[in-house]
Amino acid sequence: MRIFAIRDDALTSDDVLGYLIYYERAKAFYIELPDEADPWTTPLLLSSFVKRGQRSVSSYWSRLWVQQRIVPQDRQNIGQVLKENGLEEYDEFQLLMLTMGRCAQDECYLEEISPSDLPPLLVDRWKCKIEDVIPLGGYRLLVFFRSGEVRIADVGAMADAHPECKPYMTRKERFNTVEVQPDGYGVMWNDRAMLSDRELHEKSDSVPLSLEDFVNFVKLRIVNVHEAAQILGCSRQNIDDLTRRGKLHPIRQDEKNKLFLRNEIVQRKQS
Repeated sequence: MRIFAIRDDALTSDDVLGYLIYYERAKAFYIELPDEADPWTTPLLLSSFVKRGQRSVSSYWSRLWVQQRIVPQDRQNIGQVLKENGLEEYDEFQLLMLTMGRCAQDECYLEEISPSDLPPLLVDRWKCKIEDVIPLGGYRLLVFFRSGEVRIADVGAMADAHPECKPYMTRKERFNTVEVQPDGYGVMWNDRAMLSDRELHEKSDSVPLSLEDFVNFVKLRIVNVHEAAQILGCSRQNIDDLTRRGKLHPIRQDEKNKLFLRNEIVQRKQS
């Protein structure tokens, strides 16, 4: 994970317009805006989020902001541009790093920072992130939040507000492909069909879990060593080594096998 402060040459050196987070393995961008963000100084594409009271920008819109600041992939001489900059293929992040986010449309630029430099408000905001999700009947999601809360969200009732998600609310097979976004920013079916962690938390109910819910969890979200190795593209010996070093945390193990939360394996592959 790489973290960058979004700054503006026209403002003081202490002013931060937002934070760009990039997950290298997943190649996913996310932008976090300060609680006190001003729509007049926030970059144009992101100002609409401020006006709506949103501070976490989805990976889709965050990527669009990045794409506005780099050479477009369909540029006529893109091959020559890549060659002149020592790039073998089109890579949005590498192109962004060539100019540290500077472009002609504004005076914004990026400055890389360490996780310890993030303000406390973002650390608190991330407590709402999602650890795992289980698709239930009736187009509901059982959501496990990082805070320890477990809630059920009727996402079928949210479909009208998210037309991009509607195709996944009509067929159970599609609905059951739901995954957690990188680092728990929400859930997703593809790079457009997403629901944020905050919206799921606000529009869900805390309920006791039933046996059926646990059965669904075991069926869809627990993997053994062989399956974990397939997801990570490694050997069983690698899985054992990651477990010994505390990089993977089996929820159950005996002499012959181990069971893991599938999302922990997927998140390790993406991080």
